[in-house]
Amino acid sequence: MFLPVVGLTTYSDQATNSFRLNFLNPDFAFGKRFGGLITTAVIVGLILAIRLFVLLRPQRSEHKTPSKFAQTMTRIGMSPWVMWFGAGLAVVFPLVMLFALGDKGSLKWIDTYGIQIMIYIMLGWGLNIVVGMAGLLDLGYVAFYAVGAYSYALLSVYYGMTFWECLPIAGFLAALWGIILGFPVLRLRGDYLALVTLAFGEIIRSVLVNWKSFTHGNDGITSIKPPTFFGIPFTAGPNGFAKTFDLAFSPIHGKIFFYYVILILAVMTAYITSRMRRLPVGRAWEALRENEIACRSLGINTTTTKLAAFASGALFGGLAGAFFAAKQGFINPESFVFQESVMVLAIVVLGGSGSLLGVVVAAILLVGGSEILRELTFMKWIFGPDFDPSQYRPMIFGLAMVSMMLWKPRGLISNRAPTVYLKERKIVSGALVQEGHG
Repeated sequence: MFLPVVGLTTYSDQATNSFRLNFLNPDFAFGKRFGGLITTAVIVGLILAIRLFVLLRPQRSEHKTPSKFAQTMTRIGMSPWVMWFGAGLAVVFPLVMLFALGDKGSLKWIDTYGIQIMIYIMLGWGLNIVVGMAGLLDLGYVAFYAVGAYSYALLSVYYGMTFWECLPIAGFLAALWGIILGFPVLRLRGDYLALVTLAFGEIIRSVLVNWKSFTHGNDGITSIKPPTFFGIPFTAGPNGFAKTFDLAFSPIHGKIFFYYVILILAVMTAYITSRMRRLPVGRAWEALRENEIACRSLGINTTTTKLAAFASGALFGGLAGAFFAAKQGFINPESFVFQESVMVLAIVVLGGSGSLLGVVVAAILLVGGSEILRELTFMKWIFGPDFDPSQYRPMIFGLAMVSMMLWKPRGLISNRAPTVYLKERKIVSGALVQEGHG
């Protein structure tokens, strides 16, 4: 089934590399995709080889000593120097790109790779509270992203409020909707919880599409004001940033400023979530994740614990949504489809539920890797001028997720760092715990 679906394409008119099935439709033809069926046969062979290897490999024992690679990743994941090195690299990234590639060359890297990846890192850290810490499967996280974006867009367009005035309001409204979502799902767990959160995300998107008098429907909202530097806009006018500081006008100034704004928001998200994990509410989330019945038996109020998790995660999603609207200057419901929730959830799961560093690594791989596919133009020399590597992003994405579930089911960074310990803080590796327990 895989061979004809991937290896063949259809043509509505006569083509030199196509063949016809006249008994179906004389105007309907099949043709070979990207240069022939040999490439497709190679892909099929690789998939069969991987599958055969998985079937024939020896089963892992229930308890085994973690490999040196797992121990190294565990140590790296908790080393302070990694955190400071990553923070320093994030701070100097736009400056390095500007120095190396110039104004025009660095624009794409700072915008597409820097800012876009930072947005997904912030979303991943927000969802990590719900999924990674509290163990609540949320498939509608994009709804809070949309609430934050539309809150800022509507307040900015209709009431003329600035980005900095609307930012806390957008976060508060998203947190309020997180509490509203939390009440119906208090008694739900597992698949049922996932279905309700999925429905919630689709309900929000349907409201945005159909309430045209308020949200403009699919036409979206335009002329959204971008953030300013202490009231100084990044425009070419006499009151703009370039004229104020006696610089030649360049769009890169605004992009660098946007980058540092989302970097500050992301760092704030990481700091607050790491601090909350050490507070009683964070320990209650972890207890809820491990065993809800045991959590109740210890006297923990699971109602307020779940509501706090949904509200906290939604707060950071709303802040990221407000920044997204300010950066784009235009939003419509197509920016908040279910695929966005899947992407953020995949970042959390791939990186390792509960791991801040894992979210960063997964966001760079998934978001940055997807954008790098657009740069692989040299592959057209191999597969033909019509070959577009970005079209195979879903297939590569799916293969990566399946491979991770087979070889690293607990994510790239699967360690568990206890918030309470006796005398010595010992990291618990994911290889020493059963999947889903601990």
